[in-house]
Amino acid sequence: MQQVFSIPKSMKKGFRYTFCPGCDHGVAIRLVAELLDELNLQDKAICSTSIGCSVFLYDFLDVDCVEAPHGRACASATGVKRARPDKFVFTYQGDGDFASIGLAESMHTALRGECVSAVCINNTTYGMTGGQLGPTTIMGQVTTTSPYGRNKEYYGYPIRIAEQIALCDGTAYSARVALDTIPHINQAKQALKKAFEVQLQGLGFGFVEILSSCPTNWHMTPQEAHIRVKEEMMPVFPLGVYKDVTTEKGE
Repeated sequence: MQQVFSIPKSMKKGFRYTFCPGCDHGVAIRLVAELLDELNLQDKAICSTSIGCSVFLYDFLDVDCVEAPHGRACASATGVKRARPDKFVFTYQGDGDFASIGLAESMHTALRGECVSAVCINNTTYGMTGGQLGPTTIMGQVTTTSPYGRNKEYYGYPIRIAEQIALCDGTAYSARVALDTIPHINQAKQALKKAFEVQLQGLGFGFVEILSSCPTNWHMTPQEAHIRVKEEMMPVFPLGVYKDVTTEKGE
């Protein structure tokens, strides 16, 4: 029998799955691992991540990692890349980490055009700490800190991260993808590959926002959570490539 599916070399062997049932972090991390293998980056990769569910990346990826304070993964990655420009440096963060407490660090990393790649998991909530309202919580969404739903008068509007990062002159690539279906997972892998390649080519900051489910804090089954990604999140956060300098240059 031909084996067609195996654990990527860049993933640790014998790991124990620690994410909630139905969480998409496992899929996202696997995609990162597959690309590290395919681009032969495992031995030169350094990941910077910080606080939140994303921190469990350490349990799964067999690469060197740096743990940054909450929201400071892009700042930490900047220091690592400037100290070791020969390394492939990337961040793996949640939306609260990247776009709330870490928004300044994230934006200025893009504005400076740092040659690092950033992955941001957007599940519209603070997953690890109990499901509080976050920077991407959509209008009307009920969370533990918005029990009557998000409204503009009290909470303001959610941030559209991929679009904001695309506005930064130092950004070489910015895209939004999702993990709710197999075709979307395949598209997500291609976007991550492009965000990695622009770093390898020295073109600037590479960014991918990934729409992800959070069944536990949404109080849904995994199947219901993926339906919510499609029906409620995608209309607010449309999938697509928002900046690609290689296309703009006709490459």
